[in-house]
Amino acid sequence: MDTPTTPQRQARAVRLGPRSLAALALVSAVGVAAFGWPFLTPPTSRISAHAQDAPWLFAGLLVLLVAVVGAAVSEAGLGPKAVAMLGVLAATGAALRPIGAGTAGIEPMFFLMVLSGRVLGPGFGFVLGSVTMFASALLTGGVGPWLPFQMLAMGWFAMGAGLLPGPDRLRGRAELALLAGYGFLAAFAYGTVMNMAGWPFMGALASNVAFDPQAPVAENLARFVAYCVATSLGWDLGRALVTVVLTLVLGPAVLRALRRATRRAAFEAPVTFEAPRQ
Repeated sequence: MDTPTTPQRQARAVRLGPRSLAALALVSAVGVAAFGWPFLTPPTSRISAHAQDAPWLFAGLLVLLVAVVGAAVSEAGLGPKAVAMLGVLAATGAALRPIGAGTAGIEPMFFLMVLSGRVLGPGFGFVLGSVTMFASALLTGGVGPWLPFQMLAMGWFAMGAGLLPGPDRLRGRAELALLAGYGFLAAFAYGTVMNMAGWPFMGALASNVAFDPQAPVAENLARFVAYCVATSLGWDLGRALVTVVLTLVLGPAVLRALRRATRRAAFEAPVTFEAPRQ
């Protein structure tokens, strides 16, 4: 007679400590301001008066803050084995990104970020998302003022997968459905926040949907929604559908491989020293 097995506690490549959590909270708060400042500042504020300069200033600030978070997470326990896995997954994600570049949102790297964040945890997921986006930008020549925003948004994307419920109990179809649903919604969220990052740069190029520093928040919100529908809705939908399909089709095999690698790496195994033999 078979006896039910107790679900094992899922290992994490990085266990976040108070310092890492504080750094993540800080960079996330600044990131919200960096992405959403057109809706957070009144038309009479000095930031609105420098609408063309603000994205550049926030981009420079985000570079420093993402570096601080990476250092804090590394200090929390990103050991050699975790660094090796980070390098492999970041290289794989960077190689996947150019496959569908410029083709209706076909971006297979997103499903890998979801599954990796799920298995390896939110701290590792944030670092992985940021590093993968940086590496892919170097690979594709996509370095520009938008890169820090992409790094932060992808870090959020992968970190969120690590925060989903039931990492130690939920398995099988239920877990795949959860990850596919998260990937669908997060793909749209990623596209929306990246639209926020680029939207203030438009200036007078498209007067009906461009950011107007002198307009009230409600009017700019309507302009932003129109901008998203007109420019990125189809792309975001393609990204979301590709993420769902790859998660459902390849997810079981990739999850098994990641969990097997995590068990063999034994990230949380205590280091012991044996006494020398006499």
